[in-house]
Amino acid sequence: MSRKRTSYLACLVILSLTVASCGVVVRQVNHAYQKIEAGSLRYQGRLAPLTAKEQLWAKTAWRYFVNNTNNSTGLVNSIDRYPVASVWHMGDYLAALMAAHQLSLIDKIEFDQRLSQFLEFVAKMPLAQGKLPNKNYNTKTGAMLDAANKDGEAGWSATDISRLMVWLKIIGEHYPEYQEYLDKVILRWQYCEVIDDCGQLYRYGKTGAAWQKQQDGRLGYEEYAGTGFSLWGFNANQARKMKLDHRISVDNLQLLLDERDPRVTNTANPILTTPYVLLGLEFGWQEGQKYSRYWPNNGDFLKQQADMVYRVQEQRWFKDKIYTARTDHYLAVAPYRLLDSVYANGLPWNTISDSDNRYPQYALVATSAVFGLWVLWDTPYTDQLMKVTEALFDKDRGWYEGRYETSGAYERLISSHTNAMVLESLLYKTRGKLYLGKQRIGYFNVKLDKVYELPQHCLPPERAVCPN
Repeated sequence: MSRKRTSYLACLVILSLTVASCGVVVRQVNHAYQKIEAGSLRYQGRLAPLTAKEQLWAKTAWRYFVNNTNNSTGLVNSIDRYPVASVWHMGDYLAALMAAHQLSLIDKIEFDQRLSQFLEFVAKMPLAQGKLPNKNYNTKTGAMLDAANKDGEAGWSATDISRLMVWLKIIGEHYPEYQEYLDKVILRWQYCEVIDDCGQLYRYGKTGAAWQKQQDGRLGYEEYAGTGFSLWGFNANQARKMKLDHRISVDNLQLLLDERDPRVTNTANPILTTPYVLLGLEFGWQEGQKYSRYWPNNGDFLKQQADMVYRVQEQRWFKDKIYTARTDHYLAVAPYRLLDSVYANGLPWNTISDSDNRYPQYALVATSAVFGLWVLWDTPYTDQLMKVTEALFDKDRGWYEGRYETSGAYERLISSHTNAMVLESLLYKTRGKLYLGKQRIGYFNVKLDKVYELPQHCLPPERAVCPN
C-alpha cells in the first residue's frame, strides 16, 4: 500500500475512534479500506467490492452472453435470439467477457476459450471492400450483411470500429499473453479511407443506390471514436477537436452542442448519456486532458460536459419529478432504434429516429444509462434511478432495455449493449477506470518499426504529417 493510502487510512482510524465504539470502528475502517482498495481516492463514483445483490446483477447480465453466443463463429447476437452482430457489439462482448472473468463469473479456461474463438473469427472475417470490418455480420455463418441484414456489404462505421479498437487495446493491457493476436487484428485492416492524416473519421455506405464516404460521429461519440484510434497511434486530433463556443440551454443549464447543423448535414446532433459514461468508465475522462491545447480554457472538457449531461437529467427529476436516464436504445417495434436525447435537432428531451421522426412515446429510463450514471455519480438521484431499474431483468435472459417514461411499463427487448454496460459499470465499481494506460512494446510496435516492411495500410508510420 502506498504512503498516501496508508496515511489516509490511519486518519480514518483516528477519526473513527473519537466518535464510535469499537465495533462501529471496525466496520467503518473496513468499509473505508475497501473503498481505498477499489480506487476511491483516484476515481469518481461508487467504488467498493460488489454486494451480494450486485453480484447477482452481474450474473444476470452475463447470462445474456451465455444464451446468445453462437458456437460456429464465437460471435454474440446484438439482440436476444437475433443472429446479427455489429462491430460495436463485438467490442461490447469483449468488455463483457473481461468483466465476467474479473468478477469471477467465469474461470480463466472459459475466458480463454471464448476469447480464442472470437479472435479466430476476427482474424479471418470478410472485410467490407476488402479493407475494414463491415457494419454487421451473421453470427451463425460469419457472413457480411447489408443494410437489410441480408448477405452482402453495408460498408463501415469509424465509430463502431473504434469500439472494437478500444477493447482490443484494453484486453491486451489486462491480458498481455494475448497481445500478439490482438495486434494482428489491427494490422490486418486498411485505414486509408476511415481516418485521414489530420484525424477526421469517416463512414462508408450506401446513400440510395450510390456508395459514399461521409464524415462520421457527432459530439460525444466522436470523442470516443477518436480515442479508440489514438490508442493505436493514429493522429485523431480532428475527431477530438471540438469547439467550446456552441452551447444550448436546457432548464437553465449550459451544455455543449455539436455545431454541425442537422438540417444541412442530414445527421442528427443529439446529446446522449452513453458516450460520456463510456469515456468515464474506460478512461476516467483523463484522455481528453492530453489534448487540452485544443481547448485552451477547458482542458477538462470531457469531464465537465459529462457532469452537465448528468446534472440536467438530475435537475429534471428534482424539478418535474420525471425519472430521466436518456440515451440511444433499441425497441421491439419499428423504428427499432432511437436517439433518446437530452437535446437533439433543436429540441430538449427529443426522442428521434435516425431519419429525424419524433417518438416521444418511446422515451425510456434506459437501463444502460442508469447503470453508468449510478456508478459514476454517487448521489441520492442515482440511488432513486437504481430503485426504479433494479427489477428490470429476467434472471434467465438478462436485463431489459428500460422502463418507459410515459407509463412505467417495461421495454422488454434484451440487447448485448445494455447487458455489457451493466457488466462494465459493475467492473468499474470494483477497480475504477478500465484502461490502464500501460506502455508495453508488443507485436504491433515491432511491426511498425520495420519501416521497409509496412503493408501500405495507412498505419501511423505510413501517414503524412497533418498540414494544420
